[in-house]
Amino acid sequence: MATVEELCKAAKAGQTALATASSERKDTLLRTIAAHLERDATSVLTENQRDVDAATAAGLSPALIDRLRLDDRRVHALVNAVLDIVKLQDPVGEVEHSAIRPNGLRVGRMRIPLGVVAMIFEARPNIVVDASALCFKSGNAVVLKGGKEAAHTNAVLARIVHGALEATGFSPDVLALLTLRSDVDELLVQQDTVDLVIPRGGESLIRSVVAKSRIPVVQHYKGNCHLYVDAGADLDMARRIVLNAKAQRPSACNALETLLVHESVAAAFLPVAFAELQAARVELRVCPRTLAAVAGQIFESLLREATESDWHDEFLDLVLAVKVVTGYDDAVAHIRHYGSNHTEAIVTEDYGRANRFIADIGASCVLVNASTRFNDGGELGLGAEIGISTSKLHAYGPMGLRELTTQKWVVNGMGQVRS
Repeated sequence: MATVEELCKAAKAGQTALATASSERKDTLLRTIAAHLERDATSVLTENQRDVDAATAAGLSPALIDRLRLDDRRVHALVNAVLDIVKLQDPVGEVEHSAIRPNGLRVGRMRIPLGVVAMIFEARPNIVVDASALCFKSGNAVVLKGGKEAAHTNAVLARIVHGALEATGFSPDVLALLTLRSDVDELLVQQDTVDLVIPRGGESLIRSVVAKSRIPVVQHYKGNCHLYVDAGADLDMARRIVLNAKAQRPSACNALETLLVHESVAAAFLPVAFAELQAARVELRVCPRTLAAVAGQIFESLLREATESDWHDEFLDLVLAVKVVTGYDDAVAHIRHYGSNHTEAIVTEDYGRANRFIADIGASCVLVNASTRFNDGGELGLGAEIGISTSKLHAYGPMGLRELTTQKWVVNGMGQVRS
């Protein structure tokens, strides 16, 4: 069996062909991945069920099992995500900011692949396909280390991608799948061959990777996402947005974790919103002012008073922290103190306040009158994403094709020499 070092070296060697391949040839590869995935969907679902059964028997959390589970709809969505990437413009070779200097030199910056991208992830087997498609289209090789809870699904998806690589004349070495936990530490010291590490998982995993890696790391510690319902907001709109942001897929990193409500609309908004949230089995952890705003409601006894840790937590589950705030400034102060630079939203009818929120909040995605669930590569037009960065170098927010490239200077002259 090849060592991690050998696999990374092979990925680096094979990446040259991807880096220099035409857009048409890379798109053919992606179409082949999509076709093979559709053809072998039954095998994928069979292997995925093995992982889900094992995770259930091991008592893993419902949120983790939801991230692990594939079904016909999710496999179909995965196929479509690959085909959406085919439709996107290939950034490799683009020249930006071209200009002629006073001495006649024509200078510009050309987009080029990063090289070899490593991903360390937990429970999300779709990453095998998403990461492969995004990396290949942007001319990169990819090294993947998935969690043991998705081992069977990851393996069958990697076999599908390897088959597509071979069918289109590329080396299967440009996708390496690591399987042992001990492989992680060895991977993180392959700075001679691996150019970027992207960890996707719990906060402890990401902090461990950052602490150990000799390779640049894209950081995404957690998605502690807030939504603020402003004074004078359309409360019916706010109700729909809150329900979607929290309950549509609570295990996602862009799901709502804390709801902030202006005191002037709390009594009118919270009872209706809470009734819908509890019908969706959302556990509510609330501040004393929230308790006062819903006093006498039939569901009051089901509410739990929030602790300090609840304002910090990324629940990734059907749990929502709720706070009544005195106004806009109070809401922004709370977000700045507890937020994680992931996703923040406001529901407001005040155009000026909406623009102020956009300026005041420094998260990777700021939304006005829309669900936090839209901070997603596919929803924002990237086709798919390889992760959401909450650190500002070298990318911020969902990372798609362009974020998997860098730029080099290209200079064309006619014999100029520097004096």
